[in-house]
Amino acid sequence: MRHVIALDVGGTGMKAALAGPGGELLHQARRATGRERGPEAVVAGILDFAAELRAYGADRFGEPARAAGVAVPGIVDAERGVAVYAANLGWRDVPLRALLGERLGSVPVALGHDVRTGGLAEGRIGAGRGADRFLFVPLGTGIAGAIGIDGRVEAGAHGFAGEIGHVVVRPGGIACPCGQRGCLERFASASAVSQAWAQACGDPEADAADCAKAVESGDARALAVWQDAVDALADGLVAALTLLDPRVLIIGGGLAEAGETLFTPLRDAVRRRVTFQKLPEIVPAALGDTAGCLGAGLMAWDLLAAATTAPGATATTSTTATPPEVTT
Repeated sequence: MRHVIALDVGGTGMKAALAGPGGELLHQARRATGRERGPEAVVAGILDFAAELRAYGADRFGEPARAAGVAVPGIVDAERGVAVYAANLGWRDVPLRALLGERLGSVPVALGHDVRTGGLAEGRIGAGRGADRFLFVPLGTGIAGAIGIDGRVEAGAHGFAGEIGHVVVRPGGIACPCGQRGCLERFASASAVSQAWAQACGDPEADAADCAKAVESGDARALAVWQDAVDALADGLVAALTLLDPRVLIIGGGLAEAGETLFTPLRDAVRRRVTFQKLPEIVPAALGDTAGCLGAGLMAWDLLAAATTAPGATATTSTTATPPEVTT
């Protein structure tokens, strides 16, 4: 059976899959990155994992994978296939596409940014399916974004498009590692809510999920922490929708797991802030932690589609072709 390799590399773990021609995940596996052993060991682990997937696919389906897609964190030069920088993994200028292509027998390899790759999947086959313009915003340790346009995700001129977490929403506020003060992710990420709630309730082990439960029980301290985060998030989202005019706004990540505890006040807060702007539909992400693998698989199939439509051309990005019907 025709299939591709899909890899989603996180700060601590890797998710991988073999994806079929309809995008379905035929086989899934997980493994630690082993980052405690250093950046070279992480790269070696990725190459070994991919090679094992190739061997498994060849044995099970009678032929090796036709392409591979890999999503990684940090700064990514998708056109050159280079993982430019990833603080959590200790990477600088890793030619990951070339290394994987060589290890996998010269198959085409697509490299993408983890959030944009997950956004690609959410836009095509998840919560944004059918929308010509969407913005995907996962609320996790930090906040990033993926700008979806007609079935592709915009990377920007230098690979920084969608970094909504570093929009300043509270000028002069909390210092951010990026060098600014008052960035959105310092107030509305899951880690920011965890920190604020731990301080408010006096329990250093408390996190954002605990805060959400306290909100649901009517705790006044939790309600104040939660509303501060929602207000900051709404300010950042309104700035984004003013610039981008998305049809659908997809919210994912750990904080979105609070469900309507987040979405009801967030929709209200955004609605109060818009004036001339068209209010987008605000929906939860649909694919959970499979989004990265699904997106990596889509990137790989895009390479094959591009090669089919333009013989002899070298395809290097993940955002050109419209995929077939996908079952998740």
